[in-house]
Amino acid sequence: MAKEIPVYLFLGFLESGKTKFIQETFEDPRFDDPQAKTLLLVLEEGEEEYDPSRFAVKDFAVETLSQEELSLETLSTLMKKHRPERVVVEYNGMLTLDKFFEAMPDGWLIAQVMSFFDSNTFFSYNQNMRQLVFDKVQYADMVVFNRFKGEYSKEEFHKVIRAVSRRPGIVYEYLGGKAEYDDIVDPLPFDIDAPVIEISDKDYAFFYRDLVEDMQKYEGKVVRFKGMVATDRRMKKGTIVVGRHVMTCCEADITYSGLVCMHASRLPLRTRDWVIVKARISIERHPIYGREGPVLKAVSVDYAFPPEQEVATFF
Repeated sequence: MAKEIPVYLFLGFLESGKTKFIQETFEDPRFDDPQAKTLLLVLEEGEEEYDPSRFAVKDFAVETLSQEELSLETLSTLMKKHRPERVVVEYNGMLTLDKFFEAMPDGWLIAQVMSFFDSNTFFSYNQNMRQLVFDKVQYADMVVFNRFKGEYSKEEFHKVIRAVSRRPGIVYEYLGGKAEYDDIVDPLPFDIDAPVIEISDKDYAFFYRDLVEDMQKYEGKVVRFKGMVATDRRMKKGTIVVGRHVMTCCEADITYSGLVCMHASRLPLRTRDWVIVKARISIERHPIYGREGPVLKAVSVDYAFPPEQEVATFF
């Protein structure tokens, strides 16, 4: 088996602060093991350059690649050439991460992902290149907003990140070096402790994501929501899937996000029927999932009119 190599990914657009952060990290002798043989891959050339003379990391190599050179063959060649014990990557902000994942040699494991944004240009990028912003956030363990100013609203930045993922920590780094961690609480837009959790049409995306990310807290809860039916003749009688099409980033990533539902209704339910389901949630293994997942045990299933906006979103 290939030796496991931890990979540290630093993401962000040009002039977002990646190089500065990596430089400071390499200067810090506390960075993991400064004696570990390190390969620094640079896939984006900005105005700021590295100063290896100040690195606390002693055994390192720096390789600069163009986006055309990023391939499994190239990275495998670099592995044989340098035989690193860890890899640090400054990634090109205009490339999606799937290109890097496809090029990773056997044994490379993502250890940490940090994304950097210039606070002054973040909303412009999000408006005009949302898919690339989404790509930089969805896998991140930490999101850093550089050049933050006191007059900016943390809530607006927070809201964009949390619409993509609740996973990363968020840091606001002010001009002058002061940094503050985001401590904004994200209340769910519905009452999870209510006798019946009522999910409005606009909140299905939030409900579905929270349910699949933290299934156990929904065990035994009763929920009511409007969804679209999906059926298949391979399903057992009394089993359907109910859900909504959800858009996380843009139209290209719209997917049907449904839940297995077991019911005793006599309605001739067909694919694309809209229904209101009231059901108790049970977390159990089901063949449709192929693993453990949320199964709705329906109390009632009734026909319904489609919602005004059929595709659920986070924004």
